[in-house]
Amino acid sequence: MQGAATTEELLEIHGRIRACVTCRLHVTRTQAVPGYGPVEARIMAVGEAPGEKEDQQGRPFVGAAGKLLTELVESIGLTRRDLYITNTVKCRPPGNRDPELDEVAACSRFLDEQIALLRPDVILILGRHALNRLLPESAGISRLHGERVVRDDRVYVPLYHPAAALYNGSLRETLLADMRRVRSYLDEAEGMRHAPAAPPPEAVAADQLSLFAQ
Repeated sequence: MQGAATTEELLEIHGRIRACVTCRLHVTRTQAVPGYGPVEARIMAVGEAPGEKEDQQGRPFVGAAGKLLTELVESIGLTRRDLYITNTVKCRPPGNRDPELDEVAACSRFLDEQIALLRPDVILILGRHALNRLLPESAGISRLHGERVVRDDRVYVPLYHPAAALYNGSLRETLLADMRRVRSYLDEAEGMRHAPAAPPPEAVAADQLSLFAQ
């Protein structure tokens, strides 16, 4: 069984992200924005890219969208200690434009490492750009929001980006409803962790043979 991830391992990834000069975005950034949250977080939230405030402060989701994301997590009885937040792209695109494909590709290894290290119960995919990165060729957010998608033993839940709800108030109720579904997915994961382990096939076979021997 793989050992528990450590804060030092997560900070090592953060350090490499801050030093990265692989794509053009390092020229215009103030600083890279690796991610924020505890290594034992049950939920990972993946957005698109840092904005202006994030670029200045070095932390993701520090504005109004981040406040709404915190409210959504708290609405299901959790706290920010249960959440690790990052983006598909770790540096702010100039003018908050959409990330280019090669910029997303340059950051891919970092996001993959973060997911592999934290092994969260649920990965929230915030918005279409994150969806395209993590679940390419899937249906759009309007069809998949709130649905559990399992790929490679990982549980993903696409959601509308909190920023969208700031401009379209009706999406707030949709996000709250979707988060209630996320709560049920977390509860199922918790139950599976505490369920008794199934006996190995050879043990089952031995028990069956003992019945015939009696």
